[in-house]
Amino acid sequence: MTQAKLILDHVYAHEHAQPERVWLTQPLGGGAVREHTWGGAVDEARRMAAHLHNLGVAPGARIGLLSKNCAHFLIAELAIWMAGGTTVAIFPTETADNIRHVLEHSEACLLFVGKLDTWAQQVAGVPAGLPCIALPLAPTTPFERWDAIVARTAPLAGRPRRAADDLAMICYTSGSTGEPKGVMHSFGRITRTVDCMLADPERQVPEGVPWRTLSYLPLAHIYERAVVACRCLQAGDGHIFFSESLETFIDDVKRARPTVFVSVPRLWLKFQQGVLQTLPAATLDALLDDPATSASTGRKVLASLGLEQVCRAASGSAPIAPALLAWYRRLGLPLIEGYGMTEDFAYSHRATLNHVPGSGVGVPCPGVQVRIASDGEVLIKSPGQLVGYHKRPDLDAAAFTEDGYFRTGDRGELAPDGQLRLTGRVKELFKTAKGKYVAPAPIEGRLNAHPMVEQAMVSGVGQPQPYALVVPAEGLRARLDDAQVRDRIESAMHRLLDEVNASLAAHERLQRLVIAREPWSVENGCLTPTMKIKRSRIEAAAAGQVEAWYAEPGPVVWA
Repeated sequence: MTQAKLILDHVYAHEHAQPERVWLTQPLGGGAVREHTWGGAVDEARRMAAHLHNLGVAPGARIGLLSKNCAHFLIAELAIWMAGGTTVAIFPTETADNIRHVLEHSEACLLFVGKLDTWAQQVAGVPAGLPCIALPLAPTTPFERWDAIVARTAPLAGRPRRAADDLAMICYTSGSTGEPKGVMHSFGRITRTVDCMLADPERQVPEGVPWRTLSYLPLAHIYERAVVACRCLQAGDGHIFFSESLETFIDDVKRARPTVFVSVPRLWLKFQQGVLQTLPAATLDALLDDPATSASTGRKVLASLGLEQVCRAASGSAPIAPALLAWYRRLGLPLIEGYGMTEDFAYSHRATLNHVPGSGVGVPCPGVQVRIASDGEVLIKSPGQLVGYHKRPDLDAAAFTEDGYFRTGDRGELAPDGQLRLTGRVKELFKTAKGKYVAPAPIEGRLNAHPMVEQAMVSGVGQPQPYALVVPAEGLRARLDDAQVRDRIESAMHRLLDEVNASLAAHERLQRLVIAREPWSVENGCLTPTMKIKRSRIEAAAAGQVEAWYAEPGPVVWA
């Protein structure tokens, strides 16, 4: 019986059918770029795969990959797969302790070290004696470099195949709810999921439009890995560009001229705030309200971001404020929201432009089944369902219902039109001193919709009423020394508090709104690499101040 074609087989087909087609464009600094064709990239992967064989890497061996997004992240993954290995990608912003945990827990036998900003602080996390190879663009290391190895090594011949049940990757969750867990995905399930993506008309660009994107969300995260990397590996029709640095980001977007662009809510918000710093909201609204200037204004704003050619745009990883979604659509960007998890290979639900912003996260993707448990938990069956958790049979047993649905940990409800509406996390519910449970996520969504708020968290375990901690927008934080700016923020937060409380049940109403002076970030440990808040970390940092906040006479206080 002929084995079904898997993702790696598709790569060999692209290598044979279109060897000169440019697949990846990597900036090198100073405006220079290096283009990688399918033929050239797969040849490099074959040479590295042969080197891994020469090192005696065993079938199924776990091989670590620590790098920011770059062309050789994807080429190295191909080499790992061709050599019979399983990729263990690590977030490039991880601490040394977390790097050590992932490498030791996964039993990695080798590590590829790539483009990184904080290698000096991370190197202590690499276990002594672990073989390492430096990718192009890696910082200075004592490790042998990729280019030297591929230059002296003959390419692996033929079309080395993987079985559908072989593990392609172990994806460690970003840790928003505790210690990262290793989610295992097989070649068969990845391939089937991408097949579903490619068959979904809502995900395709119009006929005749090239599929171009900028890859900058962490490739160690399932969202970017699934909808950009694996989609392009299997389809063979995409052109992936990479970003050089944060400082060159807009220029990198403009170089790519993406037709497809995916991001996360925090970054969509920062793009908006950047626009409003140069074009006041009232002025922009007036131009968009005028039929004579609306379309041209929208195009100019999107062009300033490098997004004027985008015909498919998506937000994922966390809920996006409905007002922010509507703002981009008003500009002419076809932005939709999606919902997925590491455990279902980011393949669960997606909205369409016909769905009203804020009405839900969309309908099930083709091939996905959903139901709501008696306690409100969302249960999912997806083609991308995980094989299991690495070394955690206890989690496997708890993660599935008897009939095979995955317990997402999210609470939700199904609308009459089939849309899924998320109402919070099962484990994020907290109880106030009155014995009432509060779901923080919906309240945080209302706070985050305000243009002066960049981040928000609702808590209040054991307190008479909840409190909210909010971080002002970046442009305001830079001017907190100005008393007039602080007064303006306070006045706006008083109004916001009243508006939000008016929409809440009595036991949910916020007793205090606390304005933080410093943002939460990946660097200070308060955000995951995909910009989700680490609730327990922020609550622990605030624990010593909560009683003082509640003792303040006014409802709006400064942290």
